[in-house]
Amino acid sequence: MGAGLPVIRNVRIIQLMIKLSVLADLTDSEDFDVSAEALDRAQRSRLIRRTRAALGLSQTEFASRFCVPVGTLRDWEQARATPPDFAIAYVRVIGTHPDLVAKVVA
Repeated sequence: MGAGLPVIRNVRIIQLMIKLSVLADLTDSEDFDVSAEALDRAQRSRLIRRTRAALGLSQTEFASRFCVPVGTLRDWEQARATPPDFAIAYVRVIGTHPDLVAKVVA
């Protein structure tokens, strides 16, 4: 082991730390810990961004077509805010049936 690196010998502590976050690589000065909440927010933002991109819509077009405030959509896609569960469900339905959803919300 490198000098100065902390050594954690308690397996339960290590398991808990891994469960709650993704630990930084201590040998990489630019790496940082990521919490489980941040990982969840990133996965949600990726789902929204990929769904919109798969439909070939800009953020403005997607927001207008599916009645989502464009600022909210941007915050979700850039992981500045965590989309609530209902929004994720809505985006999944949009991804599966975009024309039907657009017709229903029109």
